[in-house]
Amino acid sequence: LTSMTTSLLLACLLLSPLPAAPPTKGEPTNAAEAAAKKAAAKKLVDEQYATWVSKLTPEQQAWERVLQENLGGFYLPIHKRQKVAGESNAWDFVQDDPDLPRVLLIGDSVSRGYTQSVRKALAGRANVHRAPANCGPTSLGVRKLDVWLGDGKWDVVHFNFGIHDRNTSLADYGQRLEQLVESMKKTGAKLVWATTTPIPDDPAKKQTAVSIVERNESAAQIMQKHGVVTDDLFTAVTPQLETMQNPNDVHFNAAGYDFLGQQVGKAIGDVLK
Repeated sequence: LTSMTTSLLLACLLLSPLPAAPPTKGEPTNAAEAAAKKAAAKKLVDEQYATWVSKLTPEQQAWERVLQENLGGFYLPIHKRQKVAGESNAWDFVQDDPDLPRVLLIGDSVSRGYTQSVRKALAGRANVHRAPANCGPTSLGVRKLDVWLGDGKWDVVHFNFGIHDRNTSLADYGQRLEQLVESMKKTGAKLVWATTTPIPDDPAKKQTAVSIVERNESAAQIMQKHGVVTDDLFTAVTPQLETMQNPNDVHFNAAGYDFLGQQVGKAIGDVLK
């Protein structure tokens, strides 16, 4: 009887559900708690960013307000986190050296990626600014160009539109691009067009490699018509894609952005001469 009782007790213990392990300290137990932690982290960054901005000069604060109005819901939080952490980025305030020419970079996230490298390439030779946005498609450029140009005088504007126009009709793309060129020419700046860098075929994203070739060809005709210098990034980086472009992505790794920045710096330097 004793042996049978022991066996029954053991069987009950084995069949009984084990008590749930307590959640690891610091990990959210549900979606609501995770959302609350995310909101709290965002609030903290916002507060720290506001404190950081309050200590800037009036000119620097004005630049931050422009960024706040134009970077959007994706890039502005990144910018805030970087500034709070004391990191430099493509949208750093640029204190002009009055003895150097002023250069403006206009372009999408690829352009953002090589901005810092361009600044290094032209250090001591030019004040390199960046438009306060991921400049996206030509349709956004038509609406926002005045904001990107600001009130200052530019000696060189280096610009690109293409990846975000991959599904724009060639007719609309060409018409808007020409409109943008005509508007930028009125600033008196020397213009440098950057050919759009290659993209991989990706049916899921509705993108094809040939779409960029077609838009570069359309842009080439417009730039030739208006006498705009071309910085052929497409041709320069194509042989390097295997080692410099992220797999199945339009973006580049650090080596790729450094390479592109050097190419852009050389193109701008040649124009400044």
